[in-house]
Amino acid sequence: MEKFFKFSERNTTLRAEIIAGLTTFMAMAYILMVNPGMFSDLAIVGQDVSFGAIYIATAISAIVGTVLIGLLANLPLAQATGMGLNAFFVYTVCFGLGFSYANALLFVLFDGILFVILTVTGLRSVLFNAVPAAVKAAIPAGIGLFIAFIGLQDSKLVVADAATGVTMNTFNLLGNATWASIMPLLITVLAVVAIAVLSKKGVKGAILWTILGAGVLYYLLGFTIKDFYAGFSVDMLNPMTAFKDFGTKAFAKVFTEGFNFDTYLATHKTASLIVTLITTSLAFCMVDMFDTMGTLYGACRGGDLLVENEKGELEVPNMNKAMLADAIATCAGAICGTSTVTTYVESSAGVAAGGRTGFASLVTAAMFLIALFLSPIAALIPACAYAAALIYVGILMIGSVKDIDWADPTIALPAFLTLTIMSFTYNISYGIAAGLISYVLVKACTGKIKEINIGTWVISALFAVMFFLSH
Repeated sequence: MEKFFKFSERNTTLRAEIIAGLTTFMAMAYILMVNPGMFSDLAIVGQDVSFGAIYIATAISAIVGTVLIGLLANLPLAQATGMGLNAFFVYTVCFGLGFSYANALLFVLFDGILFVILTVTGLRSVLFNAVPAAVKAAIPAGIGLFIAFIGLQDSKLVVADAATGVTMNTFNLLGNATWASIMPLLITVLAVVAIAVLSKKGVKGAILWTILGAGVLYYLLGFTIKDFYAGFSVDMLNPMTAFKDFGTKAFAKVFTEGFNFDTYLATHKTASLIVTLITTSLAFCMVDMFDTMGTLYGACRGGDLLVENEKGELEVPNMNKAMLADAIATCAGAICGTSTVTTYVESSAGVAAGGRTGFASLVTAAMFLIALFLSPIAALIPACAYAAALIYVGILMIGSVKDIDWADPTIALPAFLTLTIMSFTYNISYGIAAGLISYVLVKACTGKIKEINIGTWVISALFAVMFFLSH
């Protein structure tokens, strides 16, 4: 272990690595409740997807990705289904564009394969450089708003309105509201505040502890509501049900049903399918790549793990291997039945706790392995509890806007359109498209056409074709 993980070289110990691995797991374990809860919404459009199936898919893909980055790159980081990209999968690709659950998994598989090719061939930098800095900075912020908006709706704090589209739900007990309708709203509000307070106090796993606490409070207050516990049964506590659902409803669906686009082609032309397939897979890949690169650099910088290259620049050690682990994990996630797998920024919590090697990742993966058998507990978590996590993750992601030069209109416009279109249209690819196309137009019209990368022209043209042929 000393020879492989280089404990002495990185000034760490086995005990420190174990504590770091446990800390990272506690910080990111909320995904085991949030992701299946989000995918469960697919039942609204008739997709046969269960909470248990996605719970197992989420845990297995996290194990695969985390083990890979630990063994291949020897970094104390962890991977799991990415927040934002899971919302894009469910609410944009399936709800908005009309693709089936299995079709959407195919897009994710193509994303992973493309990511592998870009990493192995070294072309990753070409795609990375094709996206302007303003759009790169706006993408996380846009995804943050997108996720927060979903959380507000899942919690029922924001509801549909005939006049304005959406509005704030009512707390008025003298009007149409009842204690049964207000109680979950109050829990969400309290949970968001609790996450902020615990995070400020430096509590490890603040989001997870708050979700669990909010769930307990929800069921305690349930005793004050008539018929609240109607429908509960002992069968709901059987962890084997989730494994059964995983085998029949999620695993390998990308191969058995993913290539069947008959439902989509019934209302769309073949050209629309081809363009949408390319641009959607590209959007998945770009967001995954930017997210991973940013997380790798940020986490390693926080742990003083960056190394100096031949140019004298600081870079992530074993960067290509870390990116390859991410790409392979995304392919594995698609096969298991979940959306894009990416490196988690919560890994920084483990790094801050002393993690310096890939052994910490193996500890985190071991915790996910144990968690495979805890699906009944996760399934009991109400939407009002995990919605708070969505809202708070949005807060964490919006901070990237500080890196945007809002005083320069040629930067402000693409950045603004990226983050607003992304959240207002429920579509990450539309946001990226609006940002890139507006960047090309504003630069060309201000005499700065030479500043536009050739790759930017190509990708912008692809997204422009998407609007004209598939939307």
